[in-house]
Amino acid sequence: MSRKKVRLAILGTGGMANVHAERFNAIPECQIVAAADVNLQRAEEFAGKHLIPTAYGSVKELLKKGDFDAVSIVAPDAFHAPLSIECLKAGKHVLCEKPLAVTYPDAKKMVAAAKRAGVINMVNLSYRDWPAIQAVAALVRDGAIGEVRHVEASYLQAWLASKIWGDWKTTPAWLWRLSSKHGSKGVLGDVGVHIVDFATFPVGPLREVYCKLKTFPKAPGNRIGEYVLDANDSAVLTVEFQNGAIGTIHTTRWCGGHANRLFLKIAGTKGTIEIDSDKTTAGYRICAGKDLDKALWRDVAVTEVPNNYQRFIKSIRTGKQDQPDFARGAEMQKVLDACYLSDDQAHPVKV
Repeated sequence: MSRKKVRLAILGTGGMANVHAERFNAIPECQIVAAADVNLQRAEEFAGKHLIPTAYGSVKELLKKGDFDAVSIVAPDAFHAPLSIECLKAGKHVLCEKPLAVTYPDAKKMVAAAKRAGVINMVNLSYRDWPAIQAVAALVRDGAIGEVRHVEASYLQAWLASKIWGDWKTTPAWLWRLSSKHGSKGVLGDVGVHIVDFATFPVGPLREVYCKLKTFPKAPGNRIGEYVLDANDSAVLTVEFQNGAIGTIHTTRWCGGHANRLFLKIAGTKGTIEIDSDKTTAGYRICAGKDLDKALWRDVAVTEVPNNYQRFIKSIRTGKQDQPDFARGAEMQKVLDACYLSDDQAHPVKV
């Protein structure tokens, strides 16, 4: 275990970068020493807000002048691969926001670059931070509900149907997520990656996917200013897991009443287990054992677990790679690519 603090630089200083700064600043073994953004003024304002000593207007300048060990990449999706590979070549440990890349081939290049560099690499699948999913994954792997037969998973958001997070029609921070021209892969690429990970983390990888994507009219001419609103905003996946289980995974931004709800139900030969984030992220429900024949459910609370930011820093200090790593991110991107192909060809696709 290294006694030195991990010196971290944050690349990209938009909205989500504030979460990264707050989480890393809360870790005693980490020191944020720099921030970089193509908009230098934004980087400087971000650095001032979070008491970061240095701001840069490009990653090249950061790599040339900065003195740091690791980076946290919070740039738009299209920049994940090039920025990660550039930093990996420089020998820096990398935590990259999800999705790992825009395509599976790019994700594979990132995995290969990380392997060559021999450094810690992680993708920020943030719902791994919830105690509920960690506990459920362990129980399913240990056989607590027997052999898995059926899975139901959903990620529901309300911001297209309401103003729960503000008026999306007037905010570039939301409008870009609806426009493929601005780098969006729609709800599937934005949050679908989370629910696919949420379902497959406990159950195992997918064998086949049949996906339907839908983009609904949202404005006159489906355009607001420079933003053409053509990215998918609902996705439904019918899936088969490699273990033979089947299920549905779906996500939408049109579900009023759910600000940000993840739901997972896993049914096996010896019981069923369920997570509903609208109720709690620190526990789960289970119907198993003597309760199974009576269809009785039991609520179980679980203890807090380290978050991705803490595990990233610990991995650097110990030299022991933790999950979710770039290989996991690439596995999720392979599923998303299969979904886009399935929707385009209107038939199931092997993963």
